[in-house]
Amino acid sequence: MKKLILSLSLLAACCASALAQQTARFAPIPVQSIFRPLQPNGTADDALASGRVVPGHYAPAAHASKRWRIAFLFPHLKDPYWSGCAYGVISEARRLGVVADILPATGYDDLQGQLQKMDEAIAARYDAIVISPISMTANNHSIARARAAGIPVLELANDSRSDDLNLKVTTSLRAMGLEATRWAIRDAQQRGLKSINIALLPGPMGAGWVKGEVDGTRIAAQEAPIGVNILDIRYGDSERGLQAQLTGRILARHGHRLHYILGCTGCAPAALGPLKAAGLDERVRVVAYDLTSEIAHLVRSKDIAAAADTKGVSQARVAINAAVNLLEGRSKELPHTILIRLGMLDQQNLANYPFDTSVAPEGYKVVLSHDPGKE
Repeated sequence: MKKLILSLSLLAACCASALAQQTARFAPIPVQSIFRPLQPNGTADDALASGRVVPGHYAPAAHASKRWRIAFLFPHLKDPYWSGCAYGVISEARRLGVVADILPATGYDDLQGQLQKMDEAIAARYDAIVISPISMTANNHSIARARAAGIPVLELANDSRSDDLNLKVTTSLRAMGLEATRWAIRDAQQRGLKSINIALLPGPMGAGWVKGEVDGTRIAAQEAPIGVNILDIRYGDSERGLQAQLTGRILARHGHRLHYILGCTGCAPAALGPLKAAGLDERVRVVAYDLTSEIAHLVRSKDIAAAADTKGVSQARVAINAAVNLLEGRSKELPHTILIRLGMLDQQNLANYPFDTSVAPEGYKVVLSHDPGKE
C-alpha cells in the first residue's frame, strides 16, 4: 500500500509539473509593432516598408475577466510547425482562462475546407477568430463576412492581403528567405567558394509565406558578395512524399552542380532521403526556412546545416494574448501588424538556443481544444 501511495504521489507530482510547464508565463517576446497609415491591401512586409514601426516587447496578458471563446483556423497539422503553434495556443488558453478551439483544414490544397471552417466559426458565434490563411487573397471574403457578423478576426503566421483583419501576428516572411540564404552565402564563403548553385523547395505556390521565402532568397542572391545562381524552384504542398518527389526531380536535373537546397519546414527534411540515395548528401547542404522540433534534431545531427526561425510558439502566444487584450478592451491603439523577430539556428548556437520560444516541448501531443469550464 505504501508503494502504491508513493507511486500515486510521484504521478501526481509529474502531472503537476507538466501542467506548470504548460501554464508558465512566457518572457516578453521581442517584436516590431507596425501602425497605420500604411499601404492598403498589403502584406506584412509591405506594412514594414510603409507603416510606423515601433520596436519593443510583447508581455503576457493578464487573466481574462470572462471565458472568451476563440477559434483558431490552421491550414493543417501535418508538420511540427503547426504542432508548435497548437502548443502555444492551448498552453496560453489554459493560463488566460479562455476557450480555444483549433479547427484545422487538411492541407494547403484544402482551401474549401478552411472556408467551411470559417463558416462554422461564424455560425458558432465565437468571440474572436484567429486565422492562418491558406491563400493571400482567397480567404478575404470570408474574413470580411466574419467582421460583418461582429466577430474580430486576427491573423497568425500565414500572411494575407485582407484589410478586414483586426490585427496580423506574423514575422517578416521575406526575412525568412533573406536570413536562410545569407547563412548559405556566409557558409559558402567560409568554404572558399566563389559562387554557389542553389535550389528551392519553398512550399505551396500561393501561400504568403512561400512568396516571402522566394522573394527574400532572390534579394539575398542579388546582394551577395559571391555569385548565387538559383537553378530551380519546385512548388508543392509540404506533404513529405510530394516533397521527396520534387527533390528527386531537382537532383535528376541539377544534382552534381548543386551546393545548397533551401526548403520549408516539411520540405527540408523530405530532401534528405533523396540526397542520400543519390550519394549527394556530403556535397549538398540543406538549409531550412523555418524551425521545428524535427529540424532542431536534424541540425543537432548535422543532417540539416541551419534553420531560420520564425518562432511559431511565440507567434501563437502573441496571437491569443492579443485576442484576449482586444476582447477585454485593453488595447488603446491597436497596431496593424505585430512582427516577431526571427532567430537563426546552426552548430554555433545550438547548445544555448531558446527552443521554448519556437517549438513544443519534447514529446508534446497535440491538443485541439481547451475549455476552462470543463477542467
